[in-house]
Amino acid sequence: MMGFTFGFGSILIVLIAVLIVSSIRIFREYERGVVFMLGRFWKVKGPGLVFILPIVQQAVRMDLRTVVFDVPPQDVITRDNVSVKVNAVVYFRIVEPERAVIQVAKYFEATSQLAQTTLRAVLGKHELDDLLSAREQLNADIQKVLDAQTDAWGIKVAIVEIKHVDINETMIRAIARQAEAERERRAKVIHAEGELQASQHLLEAAQTLARQPQAMQLRYLQTLTTIAADKNSTIVFPLPIDLLNAVLDRLGKPSVS
Repeated sequence: MMGFTFGFGSILIVLIAVLIVSSIRIFREYERGVVFMLGRFWKVKGPGLVFILPIVQQAVRMDLRTVVFDVPPQDVITRDNVSVKVNAVVYFRIVEPERAVIQVAKYFEATSQLAQTTLRAVLGKHELDDLLSAREQLNADIQKVLDAQTDAWGIKVAIVEIKHVDINETMIRAIARQAEAERERRAKVIHAEGELQASQHLLEAAQTLARQPQAMQLRYLQTLTTIAADKNSTIVFPLPIDLLNAVLDRLGKPSVS
């Protein structure tokens, strides 16, 4: 009888020990446990040592670290009817573990699928030039829309980055021709602006010389000096008629009309 009692007590102690060990959960600093009591949500526990009553309570372990995943290349038709392939990378994390467990069955797959549809929807509202030159704004727009949709799941989308925009060869050649035409247009505009500024300065110089005859004579002598520097040049000196008639009068010769 004593042996039976001793054996039953040992079994009871072992069962209690097993029960205690099985009820222990250790959650790391970046983990939380979503605890359900008889199937109903009770509370979020962790990090550290947590006791879970077997059978009565169940705990779902959730990782709160930032998750990074690539959005597969998506076929996007821009607002100007250009077909491109775009892929991106999304950074998100769980901020409310109970919602990530209760509100959605598989939060990672759900967020991934939502990111793909959001990428196509947002980029389809913009032109190709925006995809190539305004990526920061597009990243912010996609992140804002995606974060608003995943908020009900307790998920915070922190960053969305467009990685690649693939364009077919025909469109690349068209873009190159457009860029070349744009460069030629700018060159012509700059040349025309330079001609306009030069003509304005020449007009101002002519008006200044017209008001000061002495300045005209000095400019005339300076021009002759410049021409004389070339030994092979033939220089023709134009003389004012008044000056020539004055010299002829002194010599007693008829003046030139």
